[in-house]
Amino acid sequence: MGLGILEDSAMEHVPGTTRYFDDPERPQYAADGVEGLKCDTSGPVPIILVPQPSDDPNDPLNWPLWKRDLITFILSLTAIFATALGPLLAANTITLTLEFSRPFSAIAELTGWYLLGVGAAGFLFVPSGRIWGKRHLFVFSTLLLIVTSAWGGASNTKDRYQSMVAARVFQGIATAPFEAFVNAAVGDLYFVHERGKRMAFTNLAVFGGAFFTPILVGKITATIGWPWTFYFIAIFCAACFPAIFFFCPETAYRRDTALNLDMVAKERPGQNHNVEAPPPQYSKSESNGEVDVLNHGAGSGSKESRPDRIPTAPGQKITFRQSLALFNGRKTDESFWKLLLRPLPLFFQPAFFWACVTQGLLIGWTVFIGVIMAQFFFGTPLWWNEVETGYAYTAAFIGAIIGFIVAGALADWSARVLTRWNDGVYEPEFRLFLVIPQMVFGCAGLYGWGITVDGLLKDKYPYQVPMTFFALEVAGMVIGAVASSLYIVDAYRDLAIEGFTCMIIFKNIFSFALTFKAFDWLVENNTKARPLFNALGSVQLVACLLTIPLYIFGKRLRSYSYRHDLLALCGLR
Repeated sequence: MGLGILEDSAMEHVPGTTRYFDDPERPQYAADGVEGLKCDTSGPVPIILVPQPSDDPNDPLNWPLWKRDLITFILSLTAIFATALGPLLAANTITLTLEFSRPFSAIAELTGWYLLGVGAAGFLFVPSGRIWGKRHLFVFSTLLLIVTSAWGGASNTKDRYQSMVAARVFQGIATAPFEAFVNAAVGDLYFVHERGKRMAFTNLAVFGGAFFTPILVGKITATIGWPWTFYFIAIFCAACFPAIFFFCPETAYRRDTALNLDMVAKERPGQNHNVEAPPPQYSKSESNGEVDVLNHGAGSGSKESRPDRIPTAPGQKITFRQSLALFNGRKTDESFWKLLLRPLPLFFQPAFFWACVTQGLLIGWTVFIGVIMAQFFFGTPLWWNEVETGYAYTAAFIGAIIGFIVAGALADWSARVLTRWNDGVYEPEFRLFLVIPQMVFGCAGLYGWGITVDGLLKDKYPYQVPMTFFALEVAGMVIGAVASSLYIVDAYRDLAIEGFTCMIIFKNIFSFALTFKAFDWLVENNTKARPLFNALGSVQLVACLLTIPLYIFGKRLRSYSYRHDLLALCGLR
């Protein structure tokens, strides 16, 4: 029982569990006994590279770190502009109510239609991303973002509300690949020990960067008109398109399964085969500064046959021109229709359901706050206009930055510390400790927002107080997004795309429903936020506490899921 995680009795090695640190004073080997493990020796303690890179120069894991980071930055930057379309109308509620002669609820529904487009398209894009990779989707979506953003800006007259609804749906469709695949690309580009900070950064871009948009939107609307908020998105996406096309090659790579140490599984044998192994010999790789474990296997008493090296697939490096191709071969031989339906059964798998709830609820509550904010700030006693309401989102943006800093600082650090305490064995459940700061920030933000925003109407609190709690709620949202993303990537990397699709479907459909019910719930509570947000905070608290059983039983769940494949049972393998 490692640090409270129950060991599995059915499997000797459970997928996701890996040897993280390689101590030269102690023999280490992969659970399946393969030799020739490459290590990162840039730090004081060698770290086994998980997954193992092949010898193919086209393997993204063999690309220079600066190239991988550049790809991540470009995708994240474009994702900021894509996801900015979500809250783009938050500061313009009054303006658009007058523009389209529609009630508040109809303007709130424009955000809902966008979220519906994201959720529906995320489901449809999964098989395409799994079979042909992610590059063609990023290129297509960037072009569609340019067109649909210009379309939204052109829907600027009273009789074009339905045109705006259609534009919002297609804007959501264009955003879906960035929500679905940017985090998944981190799993393609980085080893386990490199993912934490990068995953925090991509989640800040996908979820947190959007909160910077309303800060500018109010001022843009007051200065040159609200259509320009859409036109600027189109312009910025057009500027990002050359970077996407020329500097973001395909990140999906079809590698030998033996290289995926985090996906290796081994049934527990009927007898103990533990054999004392000789100390490994290390040699530095001149090309990348890593370590190869050369003489690394069972001792002479072992009867098992072991390969001399992990199988690799050397190949000729493709040219820059070849890297511009939208398609470079199938990444799987599985059926398109099976891949299309794959995410649906995963909603019934506890780990994926937990990830959906952990990420999706706080995102939904954030949308909920944005929808009803006009009720409290556009009227008495503040009487704010769109500029002041936009500036109020400064608090949410600061909250997103705080969440990024906390998640980025704790993600890899906590995994390393807990792995050391666990004798060098890494368990994906160590990522779940991030839920602690998520619970503290998120629940405090929800409870505090409800109490103080009611007090705001009675001049009991200045506006800075509820805005502070809004910042805490957003910080919790970003941390939760990082925690759920990292856990799915590390524990179920072979299903990472399907897992992210489940999260996208859940959070967007859930948020879409909230945009239709937000004002109704507020009216039912006599426009009092405290009882409503007490209930929401309690729901969030219960969702966070679900992490405890997942931490304890997560390893056994991974073993059970491997031995009783839900997708195979549904005929989707």
